[in-house]
Amino acid sequence: MDLREIFALNVRRLRNQRGLSQDDLAYEAEVSRSYLSQLEKGSFSASLKIIARLAAVLKVEPHELLMAPKRTKR
Repeated sequence: MDLREIFALNVRRLRNQRGLSQDDLAYEAEVSRSYLSQLEKGSFSASLKIIARLAAVLKVEPHELLMAPKRTKR
């Protein structure tokens, strides 16, 4: 999984955990919903500025959006 996919997964997961729609998150982070959708698909790369905005709305530290999910042992 590359960093763009990890970021996309984390944004989607945290947005859903907080009960936010893409429209809500995009509005609060001051980005277009279309752009956010592309970020969540892993199609676009986010700038540091956008990572900081999304992290602030999602109430996490920016680095948390870039951390790979922990693997569970079987």
